[in-house]
This record gives sequence, C-alpha cells and structure tokens, in this order.
Amino acid sequence: MRARLLLLTAALVAFGASLGSGFHFDDYAIFSDASLQSPRGWLEIWSLRQTRPLTYLTFWLNGRNPAAMHAVNLLLHLAAVLLAFECLRRLLPERTALIAAALFAVHPLQAEAVDYIWGRSIVLAAVFCFASLLSWLTERRWMAVAFFAAALLAKEEVAAFPLLLLWLDHKRGRGKISLMLALSLAAGLRVIYATAVTPGAPAGVQAGISPWHYFLAQGLVIWRYMRLLVAPFGFSVDPQIAIPSVWAGLGGWAAIVMLPLVEQLGRLRYWLMAGFLLLLPSSSIFPAADLAADRRMYLPMFAFAAAGALVLERVNWRWVAMVVAALAALSVARTYVWMSDQRLWREAVEAAPDKVRPKIQLSRNVAPAEALALLKDARRLAPNDPAVAAETGKVLIASGQPAAALAEFGRALALAPRDAANFNNRGVALAALGQNEAARQDFERALAIDPNLASARENLRNLPAR
Repeated sequence: MRARLLLLTAALVAFGASLGSGFHFDDYAIFSDASLQSPRGWLEIWSLRQTRPLTYLTFWLNGRNPAAMHAVNLLLHLAAVLLAFECLRRLLPERTALIAAALFAVHPLQAEAVDYIWGRSIVLAAVFCFASLLSWLTERRWMAVAFFAAALLAKEEVAAFPLLLLWLDHKRGRGKISLMLALSLAAGLRVIYATAVTPGAPAGVQAGISPWHYFLAQGLVIWRYMRLLVAPFGFSVDPQIAIPSVWAGLGGWAAIVMLPLVEQLGRLRYWLMAGFLLLLPSSSIFPAADLAADRRMYLPMFAFAAAGALVLERVNWRWVAMVVAALAALSVARTYVWMSDQRLWREAVEAAPDKVRPKIQLSRNVAPAEALALLKDARRLAPNDPAVAAETGKVLIASGQPAAALAEFGRALALAPRDAANFNNRGVALAALGQNEAARQDFERALAIDPNLASARENLRNLPAR
C-alpha cells in the first residue's frame, strides 16, 4: 500500500497543476462536433466515422468545464500508474517494478498526454491495455481480450498491444492473441475508412504525406523520442521535423532494429524491443500530418520505463529518489507551460521558426497587432496556405474590420474550396456586413460539406429570419 501511495503522490505532484489549465489546440474541436451538442450524442458518436467512441463518450459526459475535463485526464493517469505497477511487479523484481512505475508516473514525456484534454484517448486506451495485460498475467485470457477491445474503442493507436503479449508469452494463448490481432486489423480498416470520408482528416490519404516519406521520417522521430527519454529537455508541442534523405531515414530504422540485438545490453534488449513494438502503429507507415507527438510515447513508456528501471535497479535508493524528483520537477515545469496557450505556442515558435502552424496558433493568443505580424510572417513562409488567410480574416473580424476579413476569407476559400470552415468564416464576414442572404447560403454550403460543423449550424440559427 505504501508503494502505491508514493506512486500516486509522485504523479499528483508532477501533473496536479493541470487542474488549473484550460483548453488547447484540438480541444476546441471537441465542441465543434455537433454530436457532442446533442442530447442523443451518446448514440451518434458510435458512427463508423468516429474511430474513438469511448473517448468521445467521456467527453460527452464531461460537459464543457475545463477543470472537470482535466480532472478526468489526471484520474485516468493515476489509474494507469496503479495498473502499470500491478503488471510490472509480476514481470520484474519488486524494487525494479517500483522504479519503473515511478518513471512511468512522472516522466515529462507523459505531460502532453496528461495535460492535454485531447490526449485523453491514449491515456484511456492505456488504462484498458494495462487492465488487459493484468488479466493476461493472472490467467484471465478472455477478460484480457475484452479489455483490449475497449482499448481500441478509446484509441486505435494501441493496435500493436497484442504483439507485446506475444513477446511476453509466445507459447500460450496464441488463439486469443490472434483474435486480438484481428480486432486490431478491424480497427485499422475503420481508421482508413474514417480518414478517407472525413473532410480535413489529419491522417491517412489526407495527411499530406506519403506512407514512404512518413516511414523515412519515423526512422529519425523515434530517435528524438529516445533522446527526450534520456535527456528530457527541448520539448515542443509542434517540433520542426523535415523528411530525411532515404539513407538517413533507413539508417535510423537500421539502428532501431539493431539496438535490441546488442548482447551487451542484456535484459534491456527485451524491454527496448517491447517499447518499439508498441510504437509501431503511430511510427511506421500509416501517415499522419503530425510527424511527431510526445503523447504517442504514453503507452510505450511502460516498456521504456522498465528498461530505465533495469539501469537504476542497483543504484542506491537515495539516488533513485533524486532521479524521480528531478523528473517530477521537469514535469511540473512542463505542466506550467501547458497551462497557457501563449506559453505553449511561443515555445513552439521559438523551437520551429520556419514552421507555419505554431505562428497561426500563437496568433490566436496575442494582441491583434502581434497576431497580424505573425500571420504576415507565416504568409511569407507559405503564401498559398489557406489556413493563414483564414486566420488573418478571423483577426480582422475580431478587430472590427469585416470588409478586410471578407477578402481574406475569400482568398482562403479560393485556395480550399471544399473546406466547410472557409464557407462558415465567409458567412460570418458577410453577416457582419449586413449581407444576411449571402451569409445564409454560405452557412448552408458549410453544412452540406460537413453536417457536424456546430459553429455553422449555430451561425445559421442566429441569422435574422427571412
């Protein structure tokens, strides 16, 4: 009991301040989904276009209170820590398991998943995966299958979890592992379908990158994760990562494959391979617009924390406590950054000065003059990016310049004529100029493209009657 209380206390110290945070980035997309505004939303979120219905169910139950939403994220992390510890103590000596669970609980690589409401999906999925692993280790195999099915409904990114079970116990339960892999395949096919039919989906065919280029990039991205694991500084919510040359990308992958084969690493090889297996769904060939995201390390951290514990298992407890305390302090600092959109995106702009998205995001959280300067710089970097024009229009609308905003929204629409948000934005500018019928047509076009665009539906409802 004492060990569990210590783990919970450490996790609360590291990430407890997130309760005072608000919404960030994709968090706002939660409330733009019309299904979450409907009293029957708990039924609508189970459509084939929604790949994470269990996560969306928790959003729907949570309401719009940021403190409540962050509290659920934090509670899920505490549950994951306890379940991870119960699994680790069945796989490692007690002392080593406690060290591994502590690393999992407080490492700053976990901050994005815990502090970011949108990151809840991977934390919830990890809770179900650890429950599945615990069931597997205690000979309750069918319960393990059921928990894994729930994990896939929380986030499809855990699809490689059955490979971990196979790696841990390759002689028994192969039939049930085969069933789990079939569930993973079904979840993968569902994701491919959903990303193909959802306008603006940030993954799959609409990700803006080919599977081959994504694969090459991951050969270096994974090493970025390993560097942050060992030296946790230089974080950014939106790191600047270029597509490497073929030789650099393949060289990175070759090193990843060879590392677990180095005999001098001993038992470390076993857990490093387990961590790499868990990274496969998000860091292999299925393309995503974000080449790297720290929250993808949340579940693999289970294995990498075990590897770290093997390094520290012979170290004096005092030094182990100092390492855990230092990591917790870094997580407190990381959580402090996550408590402010301006801090979060200013850090990202400084880390990636030639990237457009951080400038767009920061422009939403600063005064109009600085926002327009940031967007001017973003247009210099990407003159044909419709998002830059759309965001410039929003700043101009907020500054009381609807005519200038209309021109920017028109430019965004010319660059992306099938984007429902662009029609909605232009409708807002037209309504501000008193052109209600033209605005009505734009809102209706937006809803024809994306029936779940709640802002367009609300704007249409607020227009004066004909």
